[in-house]
Amino acid sequence: MNEPLKLGIAGLGTVGAGLLKLLASHGPRLSDTLQREIKVVGVCAKSRDKARGVDLNGVRWFDNAADLAADPSIDCFVELIGGEEGIARQAVEAALNAKKHVVTANKALLAKHGIELAKIAEKNGVALNFEAAVAGGIPVIKTLREALAANEVRRVYGILNGTCNYMLTRMQDEKLPFADVLKDAQAKGYAEADPTFDIGGFDAAHKLSLLTSLAFGMRVPFDQIDVEGIQTITAADIEAASDLGYRIKLLGIAERTPSGIEVRVHPTMVPEDSTIARVSGVTNCVAIEGDFSGSLLLVGPGAGALPTASAVASDIIDVARGLVLPPFLRPVAQLAPFVRAKIASNHIGYYVRLAVLDRPGAMAAITRRMADRDVSLESIVQRRHPAGVAGEVRPVADTAAPVILITHETTEENIRKALDAIEADGKVAERPQMIRIESF
Repeated sequence: MNEPLKLGIAGLGTVGAGLLKLLASHGPRLSDTLQREIKVVGVCAKSRDKARGVDLNGVRWFDNAADLAADPSIDCFVELIGGEEGIARQAVEAALNAKKHVVTANKALLAKHGIELAKIAEKNGVALNFEAAVAGGIPVIKTLREALAANEVRRVYGILNGTCNYMLTRMQDEKLPFADVLKDAQAKGYAEADPTFDIGGFDAAHKLSLLTSLAFGMRVPFDQIDVEGIQTITAADIEAASDLGYRIKLLGIAERTPSGIEVRVHPTMVPEDSTIARVSGVTNCVAIEGDFSGSLLLVGPGAGALPTASAVASDIIDVARGLVLPPFLRPVAQLAPFVRAKIASNHIGYYVRLAVLDRPGAMAAITRRMADRDVSLESIVQRRHPAGVAGEVRPVADTAAPVILITHETTEENIRKALDAIEADGKVAERPQMIRIESF
């Protein structure tokens, strides 16, 4: 049998403890399969006394993750600390510079510093693996980096944040207001006390940046991703979507276009009979469209101790097998510069919700503004206030009527300019709500 692969694990929270349990449970079987033992020789965590349900006798404790990362006793450093800066970055850099393989679940770190870290890994001939950084237990990184390597990817999109999907599912199925489902998500541990990272779309955008780099072979600056969260989604939008035959999902979408790569995260209306519409709760899904493979849809748990630990373990197994690939499929020197598509040229339909003030000529002025920007309307529907949703504060004034507009295909530039003009005219009581309609 070959020499053991000696691991140093930094971070023994939910995922770290799950990984230790997996290795304890399946270690003998993995050793037989790999003809190589996977052995945890060092760990680093905030507390030595916390009960984790695993035996750490004989494992060396480190107070500093960077010291563990560079220690001669380990071959592979597993970073499960999190965060784009600070000790997580220092430790990963220390490991790579010491010619240690690195396995991480840290999407924020990779989204901001992935290219620089990949350069170090390539220079030193070591692996930088991050399957667990995107979509939890779904093997999407391996699918892009290995299974679909022969394809030209045309589009990759999906539900990349389980918190938002859980909240939107509850709002749709149980007719609950946003504030109530957010509070419930926090109580269940799906959302943090400050939920901005999730509901603002930033978590999904971090993951999408990694998928985009892999799918299209280019460097993707995080600030070039258009990001909208679900904070403005109300019961009125959920109810209108249902009546129109749609469900609202927070999607991350990266697509090859004639003018460049379009990368965006935003709430989207999708047909209720589509597969992606039926992905509910904290489940994630990723769709990949390749020129030879056709369309693939991967669905599974996007978070949680066991699924994420499984993804981390799969990267460790690759290291044990001696598989070292460029982190972003092709060497960093061969990654193309990011060319951002002109999103304004993308033709899709839009849902618009307006709180129209009860004034003579208000609707005529609104439709005129749409026509001025070449926005053709498919339908106009005046709706009742969603009074049936208990606990939701209705921001619309009593003198304003909720009006839903559905447009024919148009450009984002046109619809935004039309809505800006409508708001400036003073014909509406609040900022217009706009949601893209996609027919996946």
